[in-house]
Amino acid sequence: MTRTKIARLACAFSLALTALCAPALAGPFTKIRVPGTSFTFPLGFNPQGDIVGWYYDASFTAHGFLLSKGLFTTIDVSGANATNLFDIDPSGDIVVASGTDGSLTNGFLLRKSRFFPIDVPGSFNTLPFGINPKGDIVGAYDMNSIDSDGFLLSHGTFTRINAPPPGTVFTVPSKINPRGDGVGTYSGVSYPNHGFLRGDGGFTTIDAPDIGTYGTSLTGINPRGDIVGFQDYSTASFVFHGFLLSKGKFSTVDIPGANDTEPRDINPRGDILGGYCISSPSFSCYGFLLSKFHH
Repeated sequence: MTRTKIARLACAFSLALTALCAPALAGPFTKIRVPGTSFTFPLGFNPQGDIVGWYYDASFTAHGFLLSKGLFTTIDVSGANATNLFDIDPSGDIVVASGTDGSLTNGFLLRKSRFFPIDVPGSFNTLPFGINPKGDIVGAYDMNSIDSDGFLLSHGTFTRINAPPPGTVFTVPSKINPRGDGVGTYSGVSYPNHGFLRGDGGFTTIDAPDIGTYGTSLTGINPRGDIVGFQDYSTASFVFHGFLLSKGKFSTVDIPGANDTEPRDINPRGDILGGYCISSPSFSCYGFLLSKFHH
């Protein structure tokens, strides 16, 4: 699966939503950059503040990273030339995907320096994207140019997740909170994408206002049910703007001066983790951490 496919499905950022949304979240943010690279993409963090994601080296090979207590550690699956770390739980367990030739095809749970395979039976690839404190894992499998289904792995059992609207061919869960509420993205054979919430109340479609060509992706949910994601509010292809959905109200989350902003996760106190890209003086992408205390 190509990195473009990850961006399309789920898995990249400044316009206000005027009267349709609450005011934009403002204030200082912390820049996250793996030393020596101009492309750093954080994807998940735990309540202790440990952050995981991936970065490109000088030859544009993807490596996973863990940022803990101010120190970066590169984490790669042996034999792979592409490794992404997608999420980390409070105990330090990490969900990982790896592959070759820039494609991610193999899923793992990294626990105490050991990689344990995650494979949906009968599938040709399995990619885990989120893990909650109970160890429940969500992700997608059989991801290709035609279709994909989501999964929940809980207590050793896989459950298929497929968005119910007619014509759905892509269902990609991205995160799951301690209550078991999950968010993600689904679509038909073409755009737009739609966000979804899956919980005790069933399956709910969530689209940010002013849906554009690309649509809405939901990427993170905390225990209170606050949700983050991104959407294209302009006509430009793959130019995204972030948002927070809290208590039924949308607020923009855009890094000043960025072309694109992609929130990827939100922790229990409301801190938001994500990535942003700039085009000047040269195209580059970095991570950000927006603290609740700056909102």
